[in-house]
Amino acid sequence: MDAKTATNTNGSITVGNKNWDFPVYKGTIGPDVLDIAKLYGESGMFTYDPGFTSTASCESKITYIDGDEGILLYRGYPIEQLAEHGDFLETCYLLLYGELPTPSQKADFDYRVTRHTMVHEQMSRFFQGFRRDAHPMAVMTGSIGALSAFYHDSTDIADPTQRMIASLRMIAKVPTLAAMAYKYSVGQPFVYPKNDLDYASNFLRMCYAVPTEEYKPNPVLARAMDRIFILHADHEQNASTSTVRLAGSSGANPFACIAAGCACLWGPAHGGANEAALNMLAEIGTVDRIPEFVRRAKDKNDSYRLMGFGHRVYKNYDPRAKIMQKTCHEVLAELGIKDDPLLDVAMELEKIALHDEYFIEKKLYPNIDFYSGITLKAMGFPTTMFTVLFAVARTVGWIAQWKEMIEDPKQKIGRPRQLYTGATQRDYTPISRRK
Repeated sequence: MDAKTATNTNGSITVGNKNWDFPVYKGTIGPDVLDIAKLYGESGMFTYDPGFTSTASCESKITYIDGDEGILLYRGYPIEQLAEHGDFLETCYLLLYGELPTPSQKADFDYRVTRHTMVHEQMSRFFQGFRRDAHPMAVMTGSIGALSAFYHDSTDIADPTQRMIASLRMIAKVPTLAAMAYKYSVGQPFVYPKNDLDYASNFLRMCYAVPTEEYKPNPVLARAMDRIFILHADHEQNASTSTVRLAGSSGANPFACIAAGCACLWGPAHGGANEAALNMLAEIGTVDRIPEFVRRAKDKNDSYRLMGFGHRVYKNYDPRAKIMQKTCHEVLAELGIKDDPLLDVAMELEKIALHDEYFIEKKLYPNIDFYSGITLKAMGFPTTMFTVLFAVARTVGWIAQWKEMIEDPKQKIGRPRQLYTGATQRDYTPISRRK
């Protein structure tokens, strides 16, 4: 797996009058890295990097991001091209296997995923253990973890065949679990998948069909759903992906690892960002209140932040947001939604962010969470389902990253270090002598 190459120079770390040299490695693209794996052994010191923002935790061939230039590549392919010309299952194949499929490979992959979409019938009774008003992400985290109890014939991580079966099962079954979580939350009967539908259409049908009438997938909405899945499929070593890798480094089964990623994704600073963006629009309420909130966002002494603008990684326009913007407007046009105050607020805020000097100067462009929140609301999903949909899309990225890590001969159990600032050693005092 070793694709990095040593540069001709070493990097040096100097502390006081001591100096240590370490090799510098170059990837195919992106910044060089200083390999400090032997720093502690040679110097007795650790590096201190809260949030790991300057630390490469692994070597990977899957996804590349250049935040300054607004570039996102899956296996070298620009996200714009994949979203415009491909479909989600083709993207899944690419992330898992490293290359775009041939027509026969695509047909075989689609067939295998489609034939794994049903979940064990006992899973429906498993859902009944949750409160009716449970958050769908709580249900998703629990039910994904429970897959290992139903499909224990694919939990041997040392077996390549079992790894691939587990991977296909999760790509196929997580949408079914997500639709079941939604149906359970609204009190409607579960809808079984249909093998003659594409991935996105099948998912929408499982969410919105009812036994009393025939459901016909809207091709515009299905295409929008498919694009949302593509745009969210992977995003390099983010918090949830790092969680999956860290859990997997212990040898945990793949279902448990993906459940761990799902739990991490639930955080409002990560997968919950599109829900937070929509909640912000609801707080603003009407177009005439926008100037008040924009003034607050510009005020350095006010802690208020506009959600859905700017990105931690992208210091330029989020390339996913460009595609999501187009998709958002296609969905709104298709549905002909009028007189929705929330969408009116969103469109006006978008206009301001794209033309106001303050937003342009600080590069606070509308991000993917801003547009996806609006789109999903227009499609009929409640805000509690937004992060669930993110999890459906990101499952393939988590699996690809987990699989890459397991197959890396250099991988070892994750064990970050710390800067300890607690009490030094002290002796135990019997409770009778404590005051």
